[in-house]
Amino acid sequence: MTRLLPLRYLCFALAIAALIAGLAGWTHGIGWRVLAAVGALLTALGVYDLIQVRHTLRRNYPIIGRLRYLFEAVRPMMRQYVVESDEDEVPFSRDQRAIVYQRAKRELETRAFGTERGVYRGDYEWINHSMAPALIDGHDFRVPVGGTDCTQPYSASVFNISAMSFGSLSPNAIRALNEGARRGGFYHDTGEGSLSSYHRENGGDIVWELGSGYFGACERAGVFSAERFVERAQLAQVKMIEIKLSQGAKPGHGGVLPAAKVTREIALTRGVPEGEDCVSPARHSAFDTPEGLLRFVAQLRTLSGGKPTGFKLAIGHPWEWFGIAKAMVSTGIRPDFIVVDGGEGGTGAAPMEFADHVGAPLREALLLVHNTLVGLGLRDRIRIGAAGKIITAFDIARTLALGADWCNAARGFMFALGCLQSQACHTDHCPTGVATQDPRRWKSLAVSDKAERVRNFHQGTLHALKELVAAAGLHHPGELGPEHIIRRVSGNEVRSLATLYPFVRPGELLEQVPGHAVFQRFWEEARPDSFSPPPGISELRWSKLR
Repeated sequence: MTRLLPLRYLCFALAIAALIAGLAGWTHGIGWRVLAAVGALLTALGVYDLIQVRHTLRRNYPIIGRLRYLFEAVRPMMRQYVVESDEDEVPFSRDQRAIVYQRAKRELETRAFGTERGVYRGDYEWINHSMAPALIDGHDFRVPVGGTDCTQPYSASVFNISAMSFGSLSPNAIRALNEGARRGGFYHDTGEGSLSSYHRENGGDIVWELGSGYFGACERAGVFSAERFVERAQLAQVKMIEIKLSQGAKPGHGGVLPAAKVTREIALTRGVPEGEDCVSPARHSAFDTPEGLLRFVAQLRTLSGGKPTGFKLAIGHPWEWFGIAKAMVSTGIRPDFIVVDGGEGGTGAAPMEFADHVGAPLREALLLVHNTLVGLGLRDRIRIGAAGKIITAFDIARTLALGADWCNAARGFMFALGCLQSQACHTDHCPTGVATQDPRRWKSLAVSDKAERVRNFHQGTLHALKELVAAAGLHHPGELGPEHIIRRVSGNEVRSLATLYPFVRPGELLEQVPGHAVFQRFWEEARPDSFSPPPGISELRWSKLR
């Protein structure tokens, strides 16, 4: 039997009833008038839902259909604070966030009653300890960066702030990060948005990142200017120069800052016209071959006055990286450092497909870069940094054991600033004033207080790293190797990273092609004069199209 009033219209009917009742009792007190006002508002909302044509749900379920949008809005918060367990990494677990907050605030971070982790579950990892732990005086672990062509080498901390641009982060977030870096003695990467006045305000060490837009060093977006580069690169605060080939959040993807958002301040920072679209291309215009990249590295090193110069990349096609490695041999030009960005990177807003499915994860990418340099006999001349969900001292230890010299973190330092993982970075509605350009929000971020939290997080993490290294019987994180980290691969089998991953012998690539599949398939065909696919790949592709 068909109902005279389908239940889906019940809320609308109640709103009309409230309006009628309120009007009928209008002269009997303020309560009735409030009821009439509420009824009128909801009735108008229901009428609008019925006549609009964009949303079928609201036409079929006037008023009550809007609850869906409310639930969608609060779902991430409800999941984060009520539903997810302490170990669910979506993208960072409650445990990971908690350790950052505790160290940033210098609160008690020890735990009682044992681990909550499933130690017999696959992928559980630990570091082997020694029966004779070492004594280490301090935790200010440093890494010298700068090859023979570098006249201004830099001593980098083993833990630094990864690339995050002004524009993505707020002015006060940039100020706090840089002041924290100054207090803690570590570096702050500018991101590709260029060196802003907020980066320079407090004098912390800077790594200036140049992306494909060459912001701050361009005639216009995407066109490099040596003269403008020199103006900033030779500043004493700038310690190293980093060319961004790709980033973990969205490798192979460019970006556009719409004209409406290119304010006078952004225009001055990036060196582009105010009120015009600011395009960050997907590829560089200053070079188009691996050898061209190396010559660009040499050019920037000279123009900067001999400062360490290198590049950052997320690993994609292996033959492209192999081409760069071969170019180091053919040109004799070597970067002072390479930063490997894992595909799990994520501060940059990215399309879902790029965030989830483009770019090699950090461990595989790092191993490929490390192995290639070892195989060419170049590893002792080129430093490697690594970034990709680095939060704890164990994350750093594992990454160094796999071949890195130092680690960078972006989201970890955002947590230190007070980030709640609201995942609203791209909406300009960041609730903590970290990732927004809305002055009503970012002015609430107290720079001095957050700078001290940034410093505390850095110092607390390095102190924990010192204790891990000492427990392993070592004296510096650089002594960590893959044999020190153990991973459970099944319920009854564990293996060290030394046996789990393939490693190349020093100089092996100069004698023969290693037996590892990626080298066997791509090494000999990779070219130092081209990023193009090897002939075998191209032939296979065309055979599929024919």
